[in-house]
Amino acid sequence: MAKVRHSRLQLQAKKWSTGTLVLSMSIMLTVVLLMHLGLGIFSLLINNHDSPPNDLASYRRMSTPSNGLGKRGEQWTQVLSWEPRAFLYHNFLSKEECEYIIMLAKRHMAKSTVVDSETGRNTDSRERTSSGMFLRRGQDKIIRDIEKRIADYTFIPVEHGDGLQVLHYEVGQKYDPHFDYFFDEFNIKTVGQRMATMLMYLSDVEEGGETVFPAAKGNISAVPYWNELSECGKQGLAVKPKMGDALLFWSMRPDATLDPSSLHGACPVITGSKWSAPKWMHVKEYKV
Repeated sequence: MAKVRHSRLQLQAKKWSTGTLVLSMSIMLTVVLLMHLGLGIFSLLINNHDSPPNDLASYRRMSTPSNGLGKRGEQWTQVLSWEPRAFLYHNFLSKEECEYIIMLAKRHMAKSTVVDSETGRNTDSRERTSSGMFLRRGQDKIIRDIEKRIADYTFIPVEHGDGLQVLHYEVGQKYDPHFDYFFDEFNIKTVGQRMATMLMYLSDVEEGGETVFPAAKGNISAVPYWNELSECGKQGLAVKPKMGDALLFWSMRPDATLDPSSLHGACPVITGSKWSAPKWMHVKEYKV
């Protein structure tokens, strides 16, 4: 009997020893995890201190390459503003794609028009002095590849977008600040409210021609090219045209209300010329 009692005591001690070891390891693991978590939070705080939300030159993320004509340079995304929500996709198009779009459009250019807010019809205006034309949506494989890329970046289906409009600005030509969303019931009922615009730059511009947001919130002079902007470009948050870059900005907030800070215009071209291709995305009823 004494021998059995001794064995039971040994077994109980062994169990206590194992339990103590497991508990100690659990505590050590918890401490290590807490240290890593604390260091991570500290690192985030440091990064946020070094790169505040309104630092327009700091936010970048790598983008995944996709199919298309020619070879594009390094693709990365830059957050420009949260009011309005605006993002710049560097090297969104290749040089070959830019030249291809210009080649398709060149023979069909006509005086640009604006949408009359009362009738919903296109009309001439001194506020917009460029020339332009529309490509058919899905016109050919190259255009379909670009439209698919736009859908991938914006998370908006291709069928919710207009065909690409190609615009050409010569010296002195411009588009005064305006909204891309509609005020008239005709267009809203027919094609749906415009929710976002993808503006692709097809050429470089020597001087002028910036896309400017005069009602943007934040530090507008934080862009690294501030000293290179025209006087018009310094009237708000400005983006200098660069061949292959694409500017995505939202005319509607996440709660589906219209965003007045999306007011924007095209500054007069001072030297050279400017080719661009905006595409508008609409809020429309999804087909099931």
